[in-house]
Amino acid sequence: MGISAASSVSEAMKLCIFDLRRGQHEGQELDKILYFFPADLPFPTQLSVIGLSEGLITFTRIFSPEAPCEVIEAEMHSHVFYEAERDIWMVMVVEKSESEAIWRTAALRSVLKEVHSLFVMFHGSIRALLDREPSGGLTRTHLYYFIMDYLSDFLSGKKLHLPNFRDSLKERGMVQMLTIGREAALEVQSLVRVLESCAGCKQSYSLIMFQDLLVSTTLSPDDLINLFTYTVMRLTPNALSAGPSSWSYLRKGSTTSNASASLSTSSNSVLDRYYNSRDTSPVGVRSYQVVRPLQHEKWSKGKDGFLVTDIWGTEVGSLSPSSPTIWLKQTEERMYLCAFQHKSLTIILLIPVTSVHNGEQGLSVVKQQILENASPKIFKVEEKLSRGWGGENAYHVSGYRYLLVDGDKYISRASPPGKVTTLTKDSLVAMSKLRGEVDLEKSRAKCDDSDCEKDQEICIRAKNGAWVISRLTRGKELYMVLEKANETLLYASEAVEKFSDRYCSGVFSL
Repeated sequence: MGISAASSVSEAMKLCIFDLRRGQHEGQELDKILYFFPADLPFPTQLSVIGLSEGLITFTRIFSPEAPCEVIEAEMHSHVFYEAERDIWMVMVVEKSESEAIWRTAALRSVLKEVHSLFVMFHGSIRALLDREPSGGLTRTHLYYFIMDYLSDFLSGKKLHLPNFRDSLKERGMVQMLTIGREAALEVQSLVRVLESCAGCKQSYSLIMFQDLLVSTTLSPDDLINLFTYTVMRLTPNALSAGPSSWSYLRKGSTTSNASASLSTSSNSVLDRYYNSRDTSPVGVRSYQVVRPLQHEKWSKGKDGFLVTDIWGTEVGSLSPSSPTIWLKQTEERMYLCAFQHKSLTIILLIPVTSVHNGEQGLSVVKQQILENASPKIFKVEEKLSRGWGGENAYHVSGYRYLLVDGDKYISRASPPGKVTTLTKDSLVAMSKLRGEVDLEKSRAKCDDSDCEKDQEICIRAKNGAWVISRLTRGKELYMVLEKANETLLYASEAVEKFSDRYCSGVFSL
């Protein structure tokens, strides 16, 4: 049954998506369910979870009409809410019984935000899908496959590993940048201009990455985060080699591959069971063409350097795979996704579907232009970046375990994962709780419509004697663990000052 087996995960985590506009009449309650995990739970249990969630949303709206509940903490469970679209809610219910069940609700909520943002990038909004086919069959089918493929990244055996205290020095929904020198930056700018010329239209966009780090982009922040996330998940050299990824919480390999295969074998029976329970079930549910962009091991590098996949099916009257497409949030335009890779350099070129004449044939002309005109510059940029690359520990600072977040620019930088794993559980739990307090203060400031960017510092001593510190100023955040610091708070404070002056241009200096 893969990760939909109720015996293995039903009590640990439940995830549902429902539409408050649907199923309002007696006997039609099931119609409001758009997605539920685990999918093989009895329908009365699913409706019980959704009914409770709906009641909590309705109740909290009495006191806060514009900002209903984000989280409800019960004795045994945490209920995390996210209104993805108007009246379309995503709710995650997680159990607190396990020893590892120490998490930030903001981190769990970011998972809901991320999966919805990625879904919209590939399929468009949920509301638009429901308007296109009011029965909901198309929407449910797309959501089922998409979210199950997404959850497979968190799977180890039959157990889901959601973000917990061990991820307290990570920040989802941010971009990690590569620091480059002036000479390399000029070469990158020159490459971007050539790529725009190859695209043949002003409405094209580009994204250039080295390893799992962003080098350059012309995208808006929202579209950048979505495409960056997907690129790291499935397109970079690390993702294609199915090796360890800086994005995934687990090592990608046979475990996730087997999980995806297991999901595929059980999905039809789950959907059949779901639709057969409804008098209004659409006929021929399996006739829906389902695009599954999050499937593992579906991308590969061709001999010419372009990344290819059959995820989007094949051209009509041809055996050639159709080119990938995504939707941009800023322009609400459908774009061809053209990906090229040379060694550690990954280049994404987005071209409006409406601007490419003759479809796939026109896109092949663009690819040929890239090979002829941009290849020399691509090789040169990759060589320069590789020469200046310090390896996976390039941003390690001896003695410090840190996370830097620039909320205005959606950029983060952190200690390498391998270095963070050297911290003790006490230190990580303390950091998770500290970040939870910061999240709460930011949420209160937002609700009170007060100044969210006021300076703030919190310094606590963990059980193991480590100093756990946060500093917030002007939209920027610094989180730090000092396990080998001196006994005094003054020593810890001076260590933070040194870090701020040397690596943050004094932004966090008092």
